[in-house]
Amino acid sequence: MASDEGEMGGGPGLPAGDPTLRRRIEPWEFEAFFDPRELRKEACLLYEIKWGTSHKIWRNSGKNTTKHVEVNFIEKFASERHLRSSISCSVIWFMSWSPCWECCRAIREFLRQQPSVTLVIYVARLYHHMDQQNRQGLRDLVSSGVIIQIMRAPEHDHCWRNFVNYPPGKDVHWPRYLPLWMELYALELHCIILGFRDQASAAAGGQPDLQRPSSPPQRAVPPEIFCTIFNLSVFRQDILSAKCILTTLCVCFISLPRFTTNFFYFKQEEAREEYLEC
Repeated sequence: MASDEGEMGGGPGLPAGDPTLRRRIEPWEFEAFFDPRELRKEACLLYEIKWGTSHKIWRNSGKNTTKHVEVNFIEKFASERHLRSSISCSVIWFMSWSPCWECCRAIREFLRQQPSVTLVIYVARLYHHMDQQNRQGLRDLVSSGVIIQIMRAPEHDHCWRNFVNYPPGKDVHWPRYLPLWMELYALELHCIILGFRDQASAAAGGQPDLQRPSSPPQRAVPPEIFCTIFNLSVFRQDILSAKCILTTLCVCFISLPRFTTNFFYFKQEEAREEYLEC
């Protein structure tokens, strides 16, 4: 892996001799992989590695082969680097899909063997998030100290500038995706980490049907969830959508797990054949 010195600033385009050019993906690839509205079959990983107090950032990208991108990264990292526990290493992943439960287990084992490594993961979409094993896998990662967040506009812009071979004059990421999609994924991730839907299923006395949305018992939506939804109004183009969602939740008093589960279920049904099988 080669390194970049610090952050790359905006400019009229990448010069022909830019040392990062060979490791960048094309604009169409970035849009295809990281658009939260799409359900692309392949997965893409963009990553940054920083060692100790150094200001150098190592950047590269990876895609699925016969193995998932997470496993490919772990094997590549282990084969190229021999870490000393006295030197800290911070790793940031920008992923088109969140890890499946098997990759979550592999990541936890990797971090157990490399205690000096810290990992932050940003994901554009949640992978098979109604599967209970995947949900538990994400919770186990968080319990292991991994930070998992949904990619928002700043992360998309950062990746565009630092990982994409953007054309001259196009150093600012475009198109910008509607914040509503990112907020809905963020709310579902919040539910997964807190175990909302899983607790409701256990209270109902059995495993949920993973093929169709479950119907958990009615439960009050925590105040912070209402605040998160209402804060969508800071995006002027979505203020009406945010208020409509908030009003629906308040009036109908449905649980957030049911709301997010049904929403994503029907979106996935529209593109079932395009959904990546684990």
